[in-house]
Amino acid sequence: MTTRNKLSFPRQFARTQRFALGAPRAFTVVPDGSRVVFLRSASGTDPAGGLWALDLVGSRDAGGTEKGATQPAERLVADPRELLGGGPERLSAAERARRERSREGAAGIVGYALDSAGELATFALSGRLFTAELSTGTTRELPVRGPVIDPRPSPDGRRVAYVAGGALRVAEVAGEGDRVLAGPEEDRVSYGLAEFVAAEEMGRPRGFWWSPDSDRLLVARVDEREVRRVWLSDPAHPEREPQSVAYPFAGTPNADVRLFLIGLDGERTEVVWDRARHPYLARVQWSDAGAPLLLVQARDQRTQRCLTVDTASGATRTVHVDEDPDWLELFPGVPARAADGRLVRIADEGGARVLTVGDRVLTTAALHVRAVLDIGDDDVLVTASAGEEAAEPEIGEVHVYRVNELGVERVSEGPGVHTAVRSGAVTVLTSARPDVPGSTFRVLRDGERVATVASLAEQPVITARPRLCEAGPQRIPCAVLLPTGYREGDGPLPVLMDPYGGPHGQRVYAAHHPYLTSQWFADQGFAVVVADGRGTPGRSPAWEKSVKDHLFLHSVDDQVAALHALARTFPLDLNRVAIRGWSYGGSLAALAVLRRPDVFHAGIAGAPGTDQRMYDTHYTERYLGLPQERPEVYAANSVVTDEGLSGAQEPVRPLMLIHGLADDNVLVAHALRLSSALLAAGREHEVLPLSGVTHMTPQEEVAENLLRVQVAFLRRALGV
Repeated sequence: MTTRNKLSFPRQFARTQRFALGAPRAFTVVPDGSRVVFLRSASGTDPAGGLWALDLVGSRDAGGTEKGATQPAERLVADPRELLGGGPERLSAAERARRERSREGAAGIVGYALDSAGELATFALSGRLFTAELSTGTTRELPVRGPVIDPRPSPDGRRVAYVAGGALRVAEVAGEGDRVLAGPEEDRVSYGLAEFVAAEEMGRPRGFWWSPDSDRLLVARVDEREVRRVWLSDPAHPEREPQSVAYPFAGTPNADVRLFLIGLDGERTEVVWDRARHPYLARVQWSDAGAPLLLVQARDQRTQRCLTVDTASGATRTVHVDEDPDWLELFPGVPARAADGRLVRIADEGGARVLTVGDRVLTTAALHVRAVLDIGDDDVLVTASAGEEAAEPEIGEVHVYRVNELGVERVSEGPGVHTAVRSGAVTVLTSARPDVPGSTFRVLRDGERVATVASLAEQPVITARPRLCEAGPQRIPCAVLLPTGYREGDGPLPVLMDPYGGPHGQRVYAAHHPYLTSQWFADQGFAVVVADGRGTPGRSPAWEKSVKDHLFLHSVDDQVAALHALARTFPLDLNRVAIRGWSYGGSLAALAVLRRPDVFHAGIAGAPGTDQRMYDTHYTERYLGLPQERPEVYAANSVVTDEGLSGAQEPVRPLMLIHGLADDNVLVAHALRLSSALLAAGREHEVLPLSGVTHMTPQEEVAENLLRVQVAFLRRALGV
């Protein structure tokens, strides 16, 4: 009997970590185009990632000798189980926190870094430091102080820098000379790590960067002494001590972040900019193309400066200033330098999100640029979706484009969600399509396929059948999923709205796997609607920024508008409508049943942020400002305030609150305060606390049974 016949979807979904296990990821193309490096576990249920190489020049025998064959061959370079001798993996608290920030649920080798030639890889495993020579496949452990975090080789491959115990250290690849380059002077001070908001909200997970000449590093110093502390405890294990975490609530002090140039002899020079006006260090880039680039932001995120660093003195010079009346987005891959030294950036200009190189705008409002993937000698590789002036809406599609001064060329083909990694003539193109499970991973040389990287991910036991469309006057992107085998004569169905619905959380994609859970709910007898209202990414800057000051209120309105518009086309029973969500979507679900009980008859709020004063600075202040200056805005956008429920309406609808007690992103206090306010108001509700569970809910049993518990609640609440 096959796995497909043995497993229920909830069990398979949980044990495969949402079908991510066994799929290749974290691709790197080495500079000479001879090899692709990536991570992949041994099967669709194996959580332990290994380090792999795909040799494009020729295959190799077991000893690493080239056989001259033309068929590219995959090699397992580093097997985590072999390196640990079959023993268990042990993670430090700092490493667990780092993985939580990056939503990393896998085990084994979860990240690596290469030298500039692509010959030496370094990685941490169970807090130990390993190097791998990619040509020979030789892996060895370096005897260094641990537990090791984020090891990165120098560009010349002679040394490795890493963080341990809050100190930045460096060791020779030969296995000698392990020493501290910068150590913390006080408690709650660290070198070489990203602070909470940088890793969680800015997309900057790193805290140090090698110089191209391998002679020094740029190193962030993070001082959290003024940051408010929160205590995370597990009531199911009262014998364990609570964990103290630095968490900058909106309106409270952030970590103090400074940047230093530090030589291999420990000599340091501080990088100087106006940190009082621009305290956020959002991006650091140091390449062969020129002096280091920094992107620093004002606390209100309406102004940011791109700075270049004088590496002799540490002085900075402004090369570009951006301003916006609402806020400035941060984008992957920029700012950066083109080969000729010009500044490459993504900007909101003329009502569109465009790519600029130097003083030239290279794209139009037909494209909504999302990220810069690679900067070549004569082009820039980007991902983009259809903009407001696109000829076709292309709902949920994301494509890869080559952009230069001669025009724009689409690299990816066919409906879907595509991304890429490139170096020189070699590109690894990853594609997910709406009608095909999983993703494909093709290796192209000068645009022609030369290899395919195999995916070992499991095939789902169900098939998602999303119907993509736009709804209402706002043209809200939607996906509708009906039960497998549903026929028109079967009559209207109870409805489950299944949104995220907020900034940075697009859910309507032209791909198969994002809808698997929604399809499973549909197969339990529901019409499931996924709607991306205002504030979600993918259309235009105005669409995203229309939620300024009105985060959840606009989100609720757009869910209602999408529901009513779709009911004219699909078999939706508007007398039985529920809504479920997690994180932002959980807040949206709670607010929907409390403020619009005329529309929503039940709700499931997972890890909801109910009081915006208790979420972090960089995210919350971007949309709502400072709570001490705008208390009325925070009250309007919070599900609950100190005075109790704000704006709740009758009748009372069934509401289930779910929250992990170990969540260090959206603290469980959010759900508990809402529960207390509901109880004080005499409103019935259910609370499901999850012991030891973080914001990710990676535990197999928890992930599986959460789906079953939610279905049971929805059936009771809607009388299904």
